[in-house]
Amino acid sequence: MSRIGKRPIKLSQAIEVSYNERLLTVKGPKGTLELKAHPAIELNIDAENILVTVADLNAPMTPMLGTTWALISNMIHGVTEGFQRQLNLVGVGYKATVNQKNLEMSLGYSHPIKYALPDGIKATVNGNTKIVLESTDKQLLGQVSAVIQKFRPPEPYKGKGILFEGEKIQRKAGKSGKT
Repeated sequence: MSRIGKRPIKLSQAIEVSYNERLLTVKGPKGTLELKAHPAIELNIDAENILVTVADLNAPMTPMLGTTWALISNMIHGVTEGFQRQLNLVGVGYKATVNQKNLEMSLGYSHPIKYALPDGIKATVNGNTKIVLESTDKQLLGQVSAVIQKFRPPEPYKGKGILFEGEKIQRKAGKSGKT
């Protein structure tokens, strides 16, 4: 059984939590998120805490305890503070702009790449080469940033591509000449 899943999740004053028919709704200053609880998991909610417990100790889905705890914890963090991810464009001529809900990138191809940002994602571009994505939903933020990175994945020879902030690319030596 999960050790982290046994801990209560603290609620702040700025959060409203409702739970009916296995649907957990968390409202905060940054937005609203919903989670459909697994049938093997029970949620006990009071004024200050959320406690995640297993409905049946003999059920095979007890690993969902820690997963559900982490999802609820991320929801609470998302609606209070939000999540942020930065992507860096590394390469000559690589740049990005944001037009309404579209991210337009020039990544060395013969055409610009246009990506429509889904609802819940806010993008800003700093200095033409730094894309900052913000969201209340951690899973959606990670998925969108992975999709954007797939347009020009980092390559190991010259180090060009779209890199996450702090990501290090292990460089490879190119072809060696005759010696």
